Amino acid sequence: MAKSLVNTNAKFGTMPVFLTALSTILGAILFLRFGWAVGQVGFWGAIGIIILGHVVTIPTAFAVAEIATNQRVQGGGAYYIISRSFGLNIGGAIGITLYLSQAISVAFYVIAFGEAFEPVIDWISQNYGFYIPDRRWISIPTMALLSALILTKGANIGMKALYFVVAVLFTSLVLFFLGDSPIKPAQINFNTHVANNENFFFVFTIIFPAFTGLAAGLGLSGDLKDPKRSIPRGTLWATVVGMLVYVAIAYKFAISASPEDLVSDQLIMSKIALWGPIIPIGLGAAALSSALGSIIVAPRTLQAIGFDDIFPQKTVNRWFAKGRENDNEPINGSVITIIIAFFFVIIGDVNFVAQIISMFFMVTYGAICLISFLEHFAADPAYRPTFRSNWYISLIGALFSIWLMFKMNAPYAAFAVVIMGIIYYVIMTNNEENQGLNKLFKGVIFQLSRQLQIMLQRADNNKKDTGWRPFGVCISHDTFKRRSAFDIMRWISYKYGFGTYIHFIKGFLNEETTKESKEVLDRLISLSAGNKNRVYLDTMISPSYTSAIAQVVQLSGLSGKGNNLILFEFSRTDPDNLKEIKANYSLVESAGFDICILNTSYKSFGDKKELHIWISPEDYRNANLMILLGYIILGHPDWKKGHIKIFALYPEKEMEEKRKQLMELIKTGRLPISPSNISMVSFETANRKTAIMKYSADADLTLIGFTSEMLSNIEELSEGYHDLGNILFVSSNRAKAIN
Repeated sequence: MAKSLVNTNAKFGTMPVFLTALSTILGAILFLRFGWAVGQVGFWGAIGIIILGHVVTIPTAFAVAEIATNQRVQGGGAYYIISRSFGLNIGGAIGITLYLSQAISVAFYVIAFGEAFEPVIDWISQNYGFYIPDRRWISIPTMALLSALILTKGANIGMKALYFVVAVLFTSLVLFFLGDSPIKPAQINFNTHVANNENFFFVFTIIFPAFTGLAAGLGLSGDLKDPKRSIPRGTLWATVVGMLVYVAIAYKFAISASPEDLVSDQLIMSKIALWGPIIPIGLGAAALSSALGSIIVAPRTLQAIGFDDIFPQKTVNRWFAKGRENDNEPINGSVITIIIAFFFVIIGDVNFVAQIISMFFMVTYGAICLISFLEHFAADPAYRPTFRSNWYISLIGALFSIWLMFKMNAPYAAFAVVIMGIIYYVIMTNNEENQGLNKLFKGVIFQLSRQLQIMLQRADNNKKDTGWRPFGVCISHDTFKRRSAFDIMRWISYKYGFGTYIHFIKGFLNEETTKESKEVLDRLISLSAGNKNRVYLDTMISPSYTSAIAQVVQLSGLSGKGNNLILFEFSRTDPDNLKEIKANYSLVESAGFDICILNTSYKSFGDKKELHIWISPEDYRNANLMILLGYIILGHPDWKKGHIKIFALYPEKEMEEKRKQLMELIKTGRLPISPSNISMVSFETANRKTAIMKYSADADLTLIGFTSEMLSNIEELSEGYHDLGNILFVSSNRAKAIN
């Protein structure tokens, strides 16, 4: 297996990247199909295709330059860049589809090379009466010759041939522009096209492979002396120069031939050029150079995938990653690439192969742009590229890639996405330890959360609150003894509020307590997983409960707003915690918090069906808060079968008036409480605890208001409720508006 993806004898600079990319851009599509495209959609339609194609390729070139200057780029080109930014799993899925498109590209350019012999075939037919009906008689031997060349000589011979090919290509384009067309249209109209022309996006699909040259340049990454310098410069210059050349050629076509001529003759350029035979020669050179570029790049992508152990079998990975001893040439990858290319050469349909290539390249370009966009928002300190693009450029590239895929050919697009999904699933099941995508999205979510918190804080300071919702915090040292307090936090933070649950660790901050707090937090997260929990969990180390409370009430809320409610809890069978609560009550009250004290019993929350709220004359501030909390708790799925019952404990003479007030409150507040669920209990007929015990013995949770005066006598909250389920005592800091 290769020890590295870098060729230790690497000596290529920027020029090979530029020439490899440019020769692919100004390749077979330009000579064979671009004139046809101008005839099908007109000059302005062709300009639209060029612009639309570069709306994807220019952001991709910028993103590639950015990502490449952030890290040490090794072999594998676009795959290496994607996998090191997006993670090996999704990078592997994209890398395999990228490799397939590169391997199929070899076949595409070899088929196009066979088309370059059309004038020669016609000449032989006219002079000797021998006609070759199938271009595969040329393309298949060419593929065999190309295979032998790569397997024996490798990338170096490819680069030497590339310089010669580019020279021929340049000469053919110069002679094309110098030509004075004998078939000029009588009147030049930049809007005309053939009748019954093809759909714009179908034409775009056929032409788009011409703009995918930057991927060819990326594939040389392992053979470059300085990839961080060569990749950005080479790809950006090739993309810009290629776009300008295409615009110029579209103009030359429009003024040199009618749309009908452009569509009917795939080698129309030879009739326009100063010397016609140079065009088939240029086509052959362009097709051959592109085929060379692809057959050099594709095996290196496969070698990098094998090097990263992406495939399920280690034996397969080692075989793909193996390089030639002296120069790390990916011979095994070349063999697989040649087999795939031969298969598509035998098919021999240029348009079919072009559509396959377009789809897979579009997926790759969209992924690269998406990486760049997400990296901007993740703000990872490790992401420090020396070349900087803008996030909106990358976003435009990603969105247009997805949109164009489905506009070009929706079934092919869906098929490409499904294939990639299957590949990703297979890779995930065999490489579960590989991460990357989750880290990137965590960074994005962190940045969004940070911005939202700042916005909410500013909005909270600038505008008066129009409604109340719970921003609750609970601090407890009995987390692993009783879970009832955590359940209350789960319920109030599920839909309508925010909750923070803190486990208190008594002691001083040191290495030992810090280690303990991390272990406790891991245990908390593990225990809370999978129970419809939206509570933020944390730990706090402090020398006393009072100092911990003082810190908690000053904490910034998770929502970006300050906390407004604190939850204490104690066990009915062991009410010692009440002493701590009483000692810290004034501290919390002075901070403006609403205070809830949960009294837990052996019944716990029962079946979570009945929630009882008790209102008495002392609860003029507490009543609305208790009703709101009851409504909020019922919003959790645990209470989906639950309902609220309100018991009003008032003197006989006030009962009717209070009943009307409650009915109006329910009506205007739109609370899910039936009038039949409101009971008026005469204060004269029973004392408070006796009445509550009588009516709420079967309640699953009972809400009772309390005041600071009640805490002076601890027994008021701890005794006399022996047969009740859990009780939530509620003290509101100020009256709440319920509607």
